[in-house]
Order: sequence, then C-alpha cells, then structure tokens
Amino acid sequence: MARKKTRFVCQECGTEAPKWLGRCPGCSRWNTMVEERETVQVSGGSGIRRVSAGGRATPITDVKKQDAPRSDTGIRELNRVLGGGLVPGSFILVGGDPGIGKSTLLLQASHQLSLRGLSVLYVSGEESAEQIRLRADRLGTLCPGLLVASETDLTAVESLMNDVRPSVMVIDSIQTMYHPDVASAPGSVSQVRECTGQLMRWAKEKGIAILIVGHVTKSGEIAGPRMLEHMVDSVLYFEGERHHTYRVLRAVKNRFGSTNEIGVFEMKESGLSEVDNPSEMFLSGRPVGMPGTAVTASLEGSRPVLVELQALVAPTGFATPKRMATGVDPHRLAMIIAVLEKRLGLFLQNQDAYINAVGGVRLTEPAVDLAMAVSLASSFRDRPVSPHDLFVGEVGLTGEVRGVSRVEQRVAEACNMGFERVILPEKNCRGWTPPDGIRLIGVRTLEEALEAALGG
Repeated sequence: MARKKTRFVCQECGTEAPKWLGRCPGCSRWNTMVEERETVQVSGGSGIRRVSAGGRATPITDVKKQDAPRSDTGIRELNRVLGGGLVPGSFILVGGDPGIGKSTLLLQASHQLSLRGLSVLYVSGEESAEQIRLRADRLGTLCPGLLVASETDLTAVESLMNDVRPSVMVIDSIQTMYHPDVASAPGSVSQVRECTGQLMRWAKEKGIAILIVGHVTKSGEIAGPRMLEHMVDSVLYFEGERHHTYRVLRAVKNRFGSTNEIGVFEMKESGLSEVDNPSEMFLSGRPVGMPGTAVTASLEGSRPVLVELQALVAPTGFATPKRMATGVDPHRLAMIIAVLEKRLGLFLQNQDAYINAVGGVRLTEPAVDLAMAVSLASSFRDRPVSPHDLFVGEVGLTGEVRGVSRVEQRVAEACNMGFERVILPEKNCRGWTPPDGIRLIGVRTLEEALEAALGG
C-alpha cells in the first residue's frame, strides 16, 4: 500500500518543511523551498538494508582488521590525493565546475584501472555510449575491460552491476540518476539522497569502489543536500580557471588519507597530463625586475610548492579603498595592510590594494604572510625584489615574524629551483644545516625582512 506525501525541501541545504516558506530556516536563503511529492510505502518495512550483519555490539579489539590492498589508478597525482590509491568498497564524490575535466579525469582513470586487470563499469546519464566512444578515441582510452553504459534509471544500473560484477563503477553524474519509487524529478533533493543511499549500500555490501560526479552550484558548492558530502568516504574538488590549462585536484574530505594533498594536471588536446613539478609550472613566465612580486613556499600536504604572489598598490580617488585578493585569504590581506600601516608607517589608507596568487592556486597557510607583506611594500615603494629571493614566515599583529613548520623541505625546494636566498624567521635558522648554494637570512620583525628584501 502506498500513499502520496507532499513536502517542501530547500534546494540548497535540504531542510524540510511541512509548508512553503519564503526563507529557508536552515540556510536563511530566500526562494529555495521547492515542493516535492513522494510515494511512501506504508507496509513492507522501511526498505533500508543493514550493511553489517548481526545486531549486537562488538569490542573494537575483537573486530577483524581487513588489509585490503589499494588499487593503483595509474595516475600518480590522483593516487596522491586519494591517499595512495583506490580503496575497495570506497564511495568517492568528485565535484567541479562544468567543463573543468571531471569526466575526462574519471575516464582516464577507468582506462588505467581496466589495463591493470580490474573490471570497470562507466555509467553516464549525460552522454550516449557513442559519445563516450568518441571521447575515448580522442583521449586514447580504449580497452576491452572498460564497459560503458548510458542509463539514468538506478534499478537498471543495479541490473547492469549484478551482470557485470565490476570492481570499480563510475556514475556520471548523480544528479541525472533517478529511482522509480521516488516521485520527484531527477536532481531533486529526494532523488539525490535516495540514489546516493543506494549506491553507498552497494559499495559497502559488494566491495565495489564507486566514484560519482557531482554538479556544483553558482557558489561553487556541490548541488543537492549537504548530506551528500557526509554520506561519501571522500570528496574531491577539481579546480582551475576556465581560461588556464592547469587544473588542481584537492580533497576536502578523505577517510582513507590526508586532506592536505593536491594533484596538479595540465589540460591538453589528448586529455589531462600530470605535472611532475608544480613549482616550475607556477613560476613559469615570472617577470624579472618588476615591483610587487615575491615568491613563497607553501606546503600542500607532503609537497612544497613555490608560488609567485603579485601585488598592486595604486592611489584611489574614492573615500574607501579597495582590498581584493585572489588565491589568498582576503581577511589576512586586510590584516597585513594594517600591520604595514601601524608598525612600519606605510600610508595605505588612500591606496587600492590587489594581490593574486599566480596560476589559480589557493594558499591557506599563514606561512605566506611574509611574501604578501613584501609584495605589497614592493609595489607601494616601487622597488623590485631580487628574483633569487624567497620569503617564508607568519606575520603577527605586532609586526613579529613567527616560525613555520617543515622549513627544511621548503628550503630544499627553493634550492632545486635555483633560488639563492631565503628570508625566513630567525627561529627556523637554528638546529639544521641548509643545502649548499643557498643562504638563509633570519629575521625577527617585518621591518628587518623589508630591510633585507628592499634595502631600507
């Protein structure tokens, strides 16, 4: 016996309400509540199957440890972000802007996995099998072990899965899938939640590694309920500028590895290629002898990456100057400007300030503060920084330069890229020996750093 159930669900956060509301009580956004009609089975149980057998609690010391080997995806940058490879039974969500390369990345990974003897099922709800073949011809990813299907009905996908019994399955995308027992349209909150729940149960019960593609909203978040990100094991974001060829794969959630690692790719005619040396990529085309540029070393997981920061300080004719930051935290930009004004006497109240991390990378750690301050002061004073200098350090509100972690790796990367001097906190100069050919300049305050970088 079934009955119809009507409810209103927020398309942004998934909050439910018994009647329509102009403003969502969950995310406080306007006009996001949408009516959904769902068929509910009154008898026959809840329909939710348990993943684990038995109904009793077990001491954690008695739980058997399963050392399932990770599957090599054949793409080193993807393996790095996943934590060493693909875990059997894992459930992974890949999001990104339209056209950024999500389907290309997963098709190339599926090809590499099939070459390693794994059975891979690639299910697309957005392309026909013929269109997938055309893309595979262009990418050179043809392999008999890679099975493709064009399907949006989740029950049909289950039949395919039972027939093929794949080791890895790709769903492109979750917003196009629908379950016939749910009366809502594909892409609605109810459909996304139900389809994701079914796929999660298949992954855990059958030990299949399932990768799903998720669309993103205008704000850059994955479309659908926030519960979608909580249900999966890993959430990967594929980032990059549409007008640049470089792409960055970043993990914001990973139950099987670190969330600090990044993978760098370059989009070419033949698909995505790995970038072995991201520092060289981010520093390519760097201007020499121009004011407002400084290079810093940022740690992305276990990998030090050298990035150029460019700043522009220009007079403004408005009462309130602009403060714009791309690739760095705008709040830290405002803090650095305040420190420069208060502690060093730079009058920036009538100056617009812009700062950009070149290459589309996003820097979040405070170790880039010193490079931000030097680039701003260099642009304001119109004095260039030596192209052989690198800056690492956190700047405090009193103008002190604080120590950073793992400075040995940062300095070694700078030495490999041909830098001659590293201006860093004095605390980080003690207790270790730098490589030959590079000179360390320890500073205690921001004033000392600017003196070493700009000569007064």
